[in-house]
Amino acid sequence: MSSPADAVASAPDRPWLLRRWPAAAGLVLALATGIGIAGGGEVVPVVTASGFVYLGAAALRSRAAAWPVFAVAFVLIGIGRAVPAFDPSWWMLGLAAVLVGYGASRGALRPPWGLPLQAAAMLVLGAVALVAVEAAAGWAGLVVAAGLLAHAAWDVHHHRTERVVARSMAEFCAVLDTVLALVVLIVTVT
Repeated sequence: MSSPADAVASAPDRPWLLRRWPAAAGLVLALATGIGIAGGGEVVPVVTASGFVYLGAAALRSRAAAWPVFAVAFVLIGIGRAVPAFDPSWWMLGLAAVLVGYGASRGALRPPWGLPLQAAAMLVLGAVALVAVEAAAGWAGLVVAAGLLAHAAWDVHHHRTERVVARSMAEFCAVLDTVLALVVLIVTVT
């Protein structure tokens, strides 16, 4: 079951950039996010968002819902950058709990690779984010980079199996997570 965005991303008669727009968008967002960061701690909300988007799509039982859920995460992260007292990770974790309740009440506990597995992944990524916030700067960078790279592997798996999120989202996230992890590692090591 493909979304219209996936059809555009995979149409063989379109130019490469139009077919690979999710990868190009992921690259642009990763570089824009990574510009000027002093350490991995500044990117912690992206780790939380990576689990939040998948969980949201699973709870709503719609692969295409991943993009609107991403938009919510994007706005929350933007508010967090503009308002220092606002922690987007806590908001995403709270919304994730609401989504789990909603999805469970609507029968989204099946298949097991849907909401149950995505909720477990959200717990792991939330824990990674919380550990990174409390860790010393160098360790925070390593924890964030490891979380992003682990989620990039998650993205590749979901892209190949065409489960939970739209393929375009999985491709976008795989590039975003990988490039941002590399930027964080470079900043952390230097």
